[in-house]
Amino acid sequence: MSVNLENSETKLSLMRAFAGESQARNRYTFAAGLAKRKGLEVLEKVFLFTADQEKEHAEVFYRLLEPLAGQTLHVDGGYPIDLFGDMLDNLKAAVHNENEEHDTVYADFSRIAAQEGFDAIAHTFTMIGGIEKTHAQRFAYYAKLLEEDKLFVSEVETGWMCLNCGQIVHSTVAPASCPVCRHGQGWFIRLELAPYTKIG
Repeated sequence: MSVNLENSETKLSLMRAFAGESQARNRYTFAAGLAKRKGLEVLEKVFLFTADQEKEHAEVFYRLLEPLAGQTLHVDGGYPIDLFGDMLDNLKAAVHNENEEHDTVYADFSRIAAQEGFDAIAHTFTMIGGIEKTHAQRFAYYAKLLEEDKLFVSEVETGWMCLNCGQIVHSTVAPASCPVCRHGQGWFIRLELAPYTKIG
């Protein structure tokens, strides 16, 4: 079946996806603020990094609605209220939400778009769904480290990078404060997880 966008269910899927991605961006920005207040700047950076990607997803979906510019679409949807004071709860909620987007929401939106003849839009839902799965895995990894009290502790000597100044320290425990810039332990990330870093 092939329909035009104006008479499609796909346009509503796109608007729901835009709304969902926009809200995810804000939720992650709020979680980043909580992480900063708790002195866990490494988690702040993880949430902000992901929030920026959610913003890009929102823009991709929004631009696919360009043929309907000037219209107002009315959609309903269910969106999570992830107001937790605990970082582990925020990470686990993010894992759940990202998996739900991948496993259910975008899979359904992709199927609907394909049925309506919007193959490129269906493919976009599938690709962004795959990115959401990566987000879930990222958040799950950090949740595991936090839950096992290993965010700043390693069983073997490893490199730790200060996200503020770039200082690298080799130890089983991230320093309590950076020996160069004096920022606290919360700024340290395992070297293998540090962004844009490949050494040796």
